[in-house]
Amino acid sequence: MLFERFEQKRIATADTEINLRIGGNGPPVLLLHGYPQTHAMWHAVAPKLAEHFTVVTPDLRGYGDSGKPETTSDHFPYSKRASARDQVAVMEALGFTKFLLAGHDRGGRVAHRLTMDHPDRVERLAVLDIVPTHKIFSESHQGIAMAYYHWFFLAQPNPLPETLIGADPDFYYGFKTGSLSPQGNSYFHPEAYAEYQRCWNDPAMIHASCEDYRAAATIDLVHDEEDLTTKIACPLLAIWGGAAVMEAQYDVLACWRERAADVRGRALAECGHFLAEEKPDETAGLLLDFFLEK
Repeated sequence: MLFERFEQKRIATADTEINLRIGGNGPPVLLLHGYPQTHAMWHAVAPKLAEHFTVVTPDLRGYGDSGKPETTSDHFPYSKRASARDQVAVMEALGFTKFLLAGHDRGGRVAHRLTMDHPDRVERLAVLDIVPTHKIFSESHQGIAMAYYHWFFLAQPNPLPETLIGADPDFYYGFKTGSLSPQGNSYFHPEAYAEYQRCWNDPAMIHASCEDYRAAATIDLVHDEEDLTTKIACPLLAIWGGAAVMEAQYDVLACWRERAADVRGRALAECGHFLAEEKPDETAGLLLDFFLEK
């Protein structure tokens, strides 16, 4: 059973409801998942962190069992700003005004926006296998377009991607996740993978995840451009897969040093995109070292 000794909760925010699990004791840590997953991606890391911290692992709006609000023409309901506000509200409802923060993939982008919009809330930030969204769009080239084709596909107008994915969600998502690691999908825990399948077969989640990428290509860039010259003040840890696209296409630390004042991190050898599941012990160890640092 995943997340033993973790409690499930649902917390209402301004315009949706967030599903989460919480466990452990100590200072609060918020862990945000990526695409096309749910909070289940943290199943092997969260218990290790919970030996030292109170760990909160939500489903982002639009994903898993969290709410999937109606969208608008500017895609704001699926912007990283809206999602970040959810997480601030969740942590406040749990009694935490300041917290440690880690995000993988889309969750890392929400974490980045949360740290920019609410700098007084975040004590330390860890981002897993990403560089800033603005960097990817502003400096895109053939290598990025081929590796991140889904960014451009999912951002196409409704109902194109929804219809194509909906024809066979298990094929699309299974192919997508399997293409991001040299190990394919073999390292996923069967219970976690079944949870992803359950959720990605929901047409509402398919639509919401497309809205997430439409927001990334539009309104998120507007928000990013408003604060390009403002650096993240808290310490930032960047870790990424040594066999992932990030390693091949970017100087990851240099990218983050453009956006943050205090940056450290490294690649995980022989690891693809899904660090917390491919290399859970190493990922947990790096997060613990960073979060426990005085």
